[in-house]
Amino acid sequence: MNRKLLLALLFLFTLLKLSAQEKNNAFKIGFNFGFGSEFNNRNYTFTNHFYKMQLYYTLKEKKNFQYEILVQPEVNFGKHQLLNFYFVQPFEPDYLEKRERFTKLKTVHEYVLNLGFLIRKPISKTFSFYVLGSIGPMITDTETERMSEGFAFADVLAVGFSIKADRFQFDFRPSVRHVSNAGFNDKNAGYNTKNIELGVSYGL
Repeated sequence: MNRKLLLALLFLFTLLKLSAQEKNNAFKIGFNFGFGSEFNNRNYTFTNHFYKMQLYYTLKEKKNFQYEILVQPEVNFGKHQLLNFYFVQPFEPDYLEKRERFTKLKTVHEYVLNLGFLIRKPISKTFSFYVLGSIGPMITDTETERMSEGFAFADVLAVGFSIKADRFQFDFRPSVRHVSNAGFNDKNAGYNTKNIELGVSYGL
């Protein structure tokens, strides 16, 4: 699965690079690093850090707004622990064993391909503000009391601030993220986290 994903991403990058040669200013490629944690609650903890490739394409530029689409391959490294063992109900099979297993700290790896739409408002030639929404398929490698192992979705809503310096763009991006599997698997309570991302991109 990992090799196929890497080959698909390499193919996508190659296509975007070739297209960028024809539309010189429409594409940007970049890299983001982020970290976050769950919203305060009594049931669980979830902290994470992640790395994203950023592939921007400018759909349209108007006087006051700019519209972009964004492809974001992501690897997310999480730490999760069940705090409230009553979340595992007695009617579940082997509920005592599950309570003991799920209350231990776990490492969770997530592999995501988010597709986003971004509306940017230039403030000056150097600064801009934007709103970003994205959604994409995800594979998680660890079962918890809130999520089954395997296929899921990651949804992100973010605001961001950009600074341009020649062909480089530097980003500061607070966001909220929801992860669940839309009912495809048994456990679907999901996670909700607040995150901060820092990134840099380069205009092709």
